Amino acid sequence: MKKIFTIKSFRLLFIILFITLWVTPPAFSYPVEFTDSSGKSITIDKKPERVVSLVPSITEIIFKIGAGDAVKAVTYHDNYPGEPGSKKIVGGFFSPSIGTIEAVQPGIIFLSRLHKKVMEKFGHEKCIIIDLGTDSIADSYKNIRLIGSVFNKEKQAAKLIDEIKTQLRIISEKVNRIPDSKRKRVLRLMGRDPVMTPGDDSFQNEMIRAAGGIPPVLNKNGNIVVITKEDWMKFNPQVIYGCGGDRETAKKFFNRPGWKDVDAVKNGNIFYFPCDLTCRAATHTGYFVSWLASRIYTDEFSKKENQVLEEKIFKSRSLDLDFDYIKDTRISYSHIYDFLNKTLIINFKKPMSLVSTLEGERNGIKSVGNHYSSPPCWGINHKLSLNNIRKRVYQVIDKSEDTASFLFTGADMDNMAIKREKFRDMEVCALVTAGVKANAVRMSKDDGNYYEPGTINIIILPNMKLTSRAMTRAIISATEAKTAALMDMDIRSSYSSKLHRATGTGTDNMIVVQGEGMLIDSSGGHTKMGELISKAVYQGVREAICKQNNITASRNIFQRLKERKVSIYELVSSVKCDCVPQKSIFIGALEEILLDQRYSGFVESALALSDDYEKGLLKDLTCYNIWCKEIAENIAGKQIDELKNLVKANNIPVVLKTALNSLLNGIYFRCQDR
Repeated sequence: MKKIFTIKSFRLLFIILFITLWVTPPAFSYPVEFTDSSGKSITIDKKPERVVSLVPSITEIIFKIGAGDAVKAVTYHDNYPGEPGSKKIVGGFFSPSIGTIEAVQPGIIFLSRLHKKVMEKFGHEKCIIIDLGTDSIADSYKNIRLIGSVFNKEKQAAKLIDEIKTQLRIISEKVNRIPDSKRKRVLRLMGRDPVMTPGDDSFQNEMIRAAGGIPPVLNKNGNIVVITKEDWMKFNPQVIYGCGGDRETAKKFFNRPGWKDVDAVKNGNIFYFPCDLTCRAATHTGYFVSWLASRIYTDEFSKKENQVLEEKIFKSRSLDLDFDYIKDTRISYSHIYDFLNKTLIINFKKPMSLVSTLEGERNGIKSVGNHYSSPPCWGINHKLSLNNIRKRVYQVIDKSEDTASFLFTGADMDNMAIKREKFRDMEVCALVTAGVKANAVRMSKDDGNYYEPGTINIIILPNMKLTSRAMTRAIISATEAKTAALMDMDIRSSYSSKLHRATGTGTDNMIVVQGEGMLIDSSGGHTKMGELISKAVYQGVREAICKQNNITASRNIFQRLKERKVSIYELVSSVKCDCVPQKSIFIGALEEILLDQRYSGFVESALALSDDYEKGLLKDLTCYNIWCKEIAENIAGKQIDELKNLVKANNIPVVLKTALNSLLNGIYFRCQDR
């Protein structure tokens, strides 16, 4: 018996060892040793748990490879996936708050060579300081690999690099088919006064070359250098692009002799992209180069002979919508003009009726859906009619115009929200995509100048059969719910952001499917069907905006001011204060104040009061002005006889201007004692 027991024990031990060796994934081996951009040797002994990232491009990489849980604090310039507001804000890039960083108790801080105060404070403690500069696309690959090693995400980092390289390879193949004689001179506009552009060795000029463009050679190196009017005219750019505040430079200089006398200005070939793309070489390099190339060579890229990839669906993922009349639902991924497209496709078991705000009432419909064209396609699509876009998409996804009804959008289908509401046997599903950063409008206030396919798209699926009257009435219920969501989130009009909340975008569309089952003849505000539709749409719009634009109702005050086009830099630039030797110190002081919940709450209150004042709901500001003076004195730490007019901008509404002026006065008079 003893021998039998020994054999059994041996077999059991063998099985345990086999499972341990072959099933359990191998543990990553720390330490990780490397030299950062400052030349400092660094050793990481264990997986990071408390990280502060002061460099937006590094933050972007950390989250993209799935290590975002370790990040505890970022600057207000950072964009990252997940729930906005889940990370501590430490201020801006140039003047992060030392106190706020200290409160986080970081184990690692990612920073740049500009963060000297942070280095001085944390460089001699247990905290590890890491400087990862990016001067080239190759540097971005190196940083991605390194960050993958630091966070034990090497496979994810390698996959990300492969994706970027694949996008760049496709663009390279496309532009290689364009003769040298048709290559265009491209300039990245930067700065305000004087006119600036990237230096010859900048990664931004490398991205221009990757997009098939010809950047200027000024014999000046650096991230940003001055370009003279003589160099500007000599180079004669055919395409100019910029981001954010670069529009102000264009307004100021492009109507002046010499500056306006170049091909790009004369032909209107001036484009603007998100600053997150133009100013960073990180996770979106391939994406941005693709978009830039398609704007430079829109005509060439629209030609069949310049296409590299076959136009077809290359993968799909299924969605579960278990209504009796739905056959299957999926999101299909395809290439059109060599660029990624994504399509929501809902196939019915039998033909259905519906109402579409894009096509009117349709009968005999077998499929409905929502099609996303990625930004590199936008320039090409803008030169086509909606009918031609529809035909091309239907050809790729194998649908017929006679039996299909689709919406079209620039909001990513992977950011779609699916919301269901139910009461007893009645159920409604709303599928919503939403983007509100580019063309949100305040109806009755903003001008209408053009038409293109939708930006907030909604598909409503009931589990009962709606009459024609109920389908059309459902559009009103859904629209009111959509507008309520935008108002409650304080989504600003893209055209009058300082004054107005948006009621929608200028390109919204909706499909209401008739459904099947018990007949429903009304879907208004007093009906259960109307209630379910409105609740599903309301929640769907909020979630879709969060996914697409990283906006929630609880976003920080820096983001809310930015949405109103109020720049902290421009506010401070107009202040003359001899006691502050550098504007950056004044900016840092203002950012520090806005990190304090007492003062951020004060400005948030001012935002709400400002809207009501502009609408005429609030008339007497006497009490409010007293409050603003008290806030200034609280910051200054002393009584102030009379507030100075430190906010010079005239385009800021009076209530908000008074609030901002009180903050600046507080800093100004506090500085007088130093």
